[in-house]
Amino acid sequence: MELRGSEAAPPTLGVGMVGYAFMGAAHSQGWRTVGRVFDLPLRPVLAAIGGRDAAAVRAAADKHGWAAAETDWRALVARDDVQLVDICTPGDSHAEIAIAALEAGKHVLCEKPLANSVAEAEAMVAAAERARENGQLAMVGFNYRRVPALTYARRLIAEGRLGTLRHVRVTYLQDWLVDPDFPLTWRLEREHAGSGALGDLGAHIVDLAQYLAGEPLVGVSAQLETFVRERPRLEGASAGLTASGGTRRGPVTVDDAAVFTGRLASGALATFEATRMATGRKNALRLEINGEHGSLAFDLERLNELSFHDHHEPATTAGFRRILVTEAEHPYLEAWWPPGHALGYEHTFAHQARDLVEAIASGTDPVPSFADGLQVQRVLAAVEESAQKSAVYTPVQAVQAEVR
Repeated sequence: MELRGSEAAPPTLGVGMVGYAFMGAAHSQGWRTVGRVFDLPLRPVLAAIGGRDAAAVRAAADKHGWAAAETDWRALVARDDVQLVDICTPGDSHAEIAIAALEAGKHVLCEKPLANSVAEAEAMVAAAERARENGQLAMVGFNYRRVPALTYARRLIAEGRLGTLRHVRVTYLQDWLVDPDFPLTWRLEREHAGSGALGDLGAHIVDLAQYLAGEPLVGVSAQLETFVRERPRLEGASAGLTASGGTRRGPVTVDDAAVFTGRLASGALATFEATRMATGRKNALRLEINGEHGSLAFDLERLNELSFHDHHEPATTAGFRRILVTEAEHPYLEAWWPPGHALGYEHTFAHQARDLVEAIASGTDPVPSFADGLQVQRVLAAVEESAQKSAVYTPVQAVQAEVR
């Protein structure tokens, strides 16, 4: 038995990941780092990574530290050294891979959005519920929940520091599609991506709004727009967000931007904007929550900070004050650096891995669950339905009583 000092090493958890591009690299960083930072009850081992291009997936394995490479995701799922399957593929394959992995007795982590449709997400939830009876766990990867400042914001709201919530407003702005000659990647095709800015960015901000408020959206009124309706087709395999396009053009079948209002179960109002056409904005996720006793605000470009306003303070000194979320008492920070030493985007994936490993070891349900992912999918579906009906207020079907 392998020893660490005078203590036995924890049992291993073999991880197999399907997908090796942007999210594959981010998840690899999380799995590679988590056991070196946190004291875990199980030791993650990067057993195998999968992708269709043999040369590319082998290069990804070598770069990110995976022991083996597979070109068939079914072979990866079937490996005896894989106990957890991490899905980082386009949305059109999430349901098939996740259901197969759960039925094969594996735990599953699936990137957001959970699926490309409500029906697929419902099938995934049903598979997760069946697998749960045999001890397999399933989690959806909304990594922004794991930003320490946002986890701490959830705690403050749950403790009642804002009182009854009245307004939630969230924007997520990017500009990588502004160039009309940017190529027609899979993210711009509905059959692969499900939707555009709505699913890519909107899923994050819907989840954050519900997570922070601790309650679901019950209805929405929405508008969607596709500003560039044709783009150059790719020549050869897509190289992601920076691929160069060919001369033939094809139709863009997803939205470029989504703007919608919503109502939470408590009656609080919410506003959302998600776009990949906001010139000058690279990854600008910003939110503000107003309650009867105070407000919280957050900016992803300053992700170690939380702005807090206590409305009970005297008007002569009241105002938003900065909380630097780097103390050991703040969420996840006990394992990192001394106070004032900032964390970044990549740390959210290590935190996500930590929470899932601890849930697996303890047999407790991970959060956010596939059911939480389904709730977001139902909101996205209501947004699309509302937009098709010229922004008519559309109820969100079968909402949960609370969001964990």
